[in-house]
Amino acid sequence: MTYLNFLLVFIVPAVLVAGLITYWDARAERRLPSALRARGAGAVLLAHILIALVYTTPWDNYLVATRVWWYNPQLVLGITLGWVPLEEYAFFILQTALTGWLLLALHRRLPAAPALPVRAAATLRAVASGIAGALWLAALWPLALGWQPGIYLALVLVWALPPIALQLAVGADVLWQQRRAVGSALLAATFYLAAADFRAIGSGTWTIDPAQSLGRFIAGTLPVEELIFFFLTNTLVVFGITLVISRRMNQRAQALQDAWRNTRQPA
Repeated sequence: MTYLNFLLVFIVPAVLVAGLITYWDARAERRLPSALRARGAGAVLLAHILIALVYTTPWDNYLVATRVWWYNPQLVLGITLGWVPLEEYAFFILQTALTGWLLLALHRRLPAAPALPVRAAATLRAVASGIAGALWLAALWPLALGWQPGIYLALVLVWALPPIALQLAVGADVLWQQRRAVGSALLAATFYLAAADFRAIGSGTWTIDPAQSLGRFIAGTLPVEELIFFFLTNTLVVFGITLVISRRMNQRAQALQDAWRNTRQPA
């Protein structure tokens, strides 16, 4: 299966369905709840697509350049930017669009939970971000020691966890309040993309280096690191969009800006 066929069979149709749901919701005037209308959802999704391209491109090029994964040159169009084929950049865009549209559709349908008390919310933010930070530090160990089987997993964690830790530090309580939509979108997008990845790896479209991965496979084909990769990339999108459109988060950000300005004013 060529990379282009993979996109056309598994990714583009799913994106089109998610886009049609967005269109139908707009026609039916089904709107996001007022708590999630701080910013235009379409513009926020577009911004996340651009961020995904900028943040993922150097990291993914490094993976291909160091042969953590590689693609079959006979199964791509032959247009590369750096070390990565054009289809891979298209996948960055399509995954973000799919996950983002799915999330927004679920936000329009699933109610939020009650907000946490102030002290509990602060504790949740501190604990959640602390756990993410500890995992990031642990992920440095295989890289520092040069432990080859842990390289791919370590690179995934070291790359993805810093922004996730920041998202949790500023808004874990908001994400918890929106956990029905957040969790549903995260799990649905992750398992669908992992299933598509299972098919692509099985057909030889791309390959994960056995020497730089743990050698643990789901259904005998999908490296466990791939499932973790999709979970974390979808987490970045789901957390990011939810926080940016949240009125509470925007009020929190404004309060921090006001406090910063006050400290900068002369006495």
